[in-house]
Amino acid sequence: MNFSQMHERLRLELLRRIQRGTLSISLLARQTGFGQPHLSNFLRSRRQLSLEAMDRILAAQRLTVADLLPALPQTAYWQEDENAGAVPVVSHATALFEPVIRPSAVQLMLHLPPGALETVRARATNVRRAWQRFVAVRVAAADAGPMEPLVLPEALALIDRQYNSLLPYRPSHPNLYAIRHGSHLTLRYAEFQSNCLILRPHNLAFPLDVIVIDPEESPSDWLVGRIALILNEV
Repeated sequence: MNFSQMHERLRLELLRRIQRGTLSISLLARQTGFGQPHLSNFLRSRRQLSLEAMDRILAAQRLTVADLLPALPQTAYWQEDENAGAVPVVSHATALFEPVIRPSAVQLMLHLPPGALETVRARATNVRRAWQRFVAVRVAAADAGPMEPLVLPEALALIDRQYNSLLPYRPSHPNLYAIRHGSHLTLRYAEFQSNCLILRPHNLAFPLDVIVIDPEESPSDWLVGRIALILNEV
């Protein structure tokens, strides 16, 4: 593992701890003496840390370099093969925060016809290109309501995590996205206006949601990926 990989693993581990509620940026700032903007830029991949800064964070969080190493050889990770048509079904948290899908994170495999994903076009930011691309999540009834009848309770949503652009995949057709809303994954149409990411439901009985985008952020930071396929149970 080189320095860049170790740097990224530390960033993701801190994000996981924040998502679980065991850490906050303000707490990490108090522990390390770094300013919150400095840490926020690191967590958003806006800046790199020095070795000294990484050492200070590791010590504050009682981590060692060994904790950032893969627990198992690379062959123990789920290996993506778009031609095979097998997609792992994972938790919402895994889809949100895990660049590499471990076998232990796979709930079941969604089998599509071989080659079904081969021609799906990607449009990813540089950081996201390193992520394993396709995952699927189960959509609970409470999450499906705003997108009914397009998305029904217990549907499987296939996410292309290497399409986190707001440009339409097809002309005149809005993209449906998996979006990070706080620490939650939600399915919505999305558009960007006046520093706000506007989340639109399919079911007009539900209200719009709005995410205010900070000046140092990009809307793509909030897009988990484009929904490439919905499989509703019948």
